[in-house]
Amino acid sequence: MNRQNAPREGYEVFLWFHPAAVRGNPYAQYNLGLLYKQGEVIERNDGLALKWMKRAAQQGLAAAQNHLGAMYCNARGVRRSDELAAWWFGRAAAQGDASAQQNLGLLYRKGRGVPQSHDSAFGWFYRAAEQGLASAQNVLGECYLRGLGVVASHPLAMAWFRKAARQGHAPAQLNLALMYRRGDGIVADDAQALCWFRQAAALGDPVAQRYLGLAYAHGQGVQPDPERAVAWLERAALRNDTDAQYALATLLAAGHGSGDDERALAWFVRAADRGHAQAQYCAGAMLASGRGAPCDPGRAFAYYVRAAEQGAANAQFSLGVMYAKGEGVPRNEARAAEWYRRAAQQGDASAQNNLGVLYANGQGVPHDDTLAAYWYQQAADQGHALAQYNLGGMVNSGRGVERDPLRATMWMLLAAGADNSSHQPRDSAPGKPWASVGAWGRVLAGRVPGGRRQRRPSPGH
Repeated sequence: MNRQNAPREGYEVFLWFHPAAVRGNPYAQYNLGLLYKQGEVIERNDGLALKWMKRAAQQGLAAAQNHLGAMYCNARGVRRSDELAAWWFGRAAAQGDASAQQNLGLLYRKGRGVPQSHDSAFGWFYRAAEQGLASAQNVLGECYLRGLGVVASHPLAMAWFRKAARQGHAPAQLNLALMYRRGDGIVADDAQALCWFRQAAALGDPVAQRYLGLAYAHGQGVQPDPERAVAWLERAALRNDTDAQYALATLLAAGHGSGDDERALAWFVRAADRGHAQAQYCAGAMLASGRGAPCDPGRAFAYYVRAAEQGAANAQFSLGVMYAKGEGVPRNEARAAEWYRRAAQQGDASAQNNLGVLYANGQGVPHDDTLAAYWYQQAADQGHALAQYNLGGMVNSGRGVERDPLRATMWMLLAAGADNSSHQPRDSAPGKPWASVGAWGRVLAGRVPGGRRQRRPSPGH
């Protein structure tokens, strides 16, 4: 159809079908319903689409029955009714309509309009897949992969994914790639995974584009290529893939892809506003330090709160620091202790150390040397240098623990020799300048009887 003449020719198609539909021809009624439903050659009208689809469906036309079921399922031109959707899908499925069989299977899987049943869903998916419907083959592969309505089987899952993938079905290509990446029932193969990620990404699948970008970023099945990583991640990010937005921002913040802090912050904010907890934390961190935008403690605090309330330990720790210092919020040592505790209970070593400091000094919490030593111990066991130093001081003076000069020396030496690149406290004084004796500290640690390193159960508050 010539594009310049498309409106006229489209209307001529409408005029061709309309008289036949009025006379009761089910195929004309179906095609007229499609024209109203699609709204490409005539103005979209869901009410008229429903009217003509129903007339064709009532005459037994399976394709019309399937479309009518979809209209009831999606509330197009009519109030949603899962029961009527299932009824019409069932009539079309019984006639062998593959799309209706898949749609009926999906209703059984979700328990919409019919009793929830993975077994029934699997049966309908299988019938549709056997007819070569790629989307049904992909869903059937998911059944075998997850053991839904059938015994789980990685080989059969891969076989069905491959059938759909070879038909150019992007979700199946993605599923096949993920099986190769994870090594589901086979030896993991990053090169094969990359091949299928590429095909799905080229078809516009944002998740595949994200995985392809990450493969280039980390050198999985291909030589690392930050420029291509950024390009693919940006494609996915522009299609509102939240994880891609976060990954893209992370690469840009690290200076890849001609990245800059302003662009990185913009993508962190987009992902953060879509609820990504770590993006919320990173947006807060950049705003708190003035990267990508002028320093804004108040805005940073707001992002930290959103991430912390989702359980992000690093954001909880940062909130503790802001309350302790009075940055972006009035100083409140009790609130600082509260947020430190929440992060500490998740294993955040810096929060454990800082909580220990508060208990040792009675800041925001009652003075309690036993709890101070407990939290120092938790952080020290993770290699936190300042916590090791603080614990050494407690053990040397017998505060909260049994006095033990040998064990105190051990912790002091471990603190001095700690790898500060991985355990440097995020909000604490720098380590002591004794790094050259770290090996001696490790030897000494091996000589201290385990029973003398008192471990207490976690406090009940």
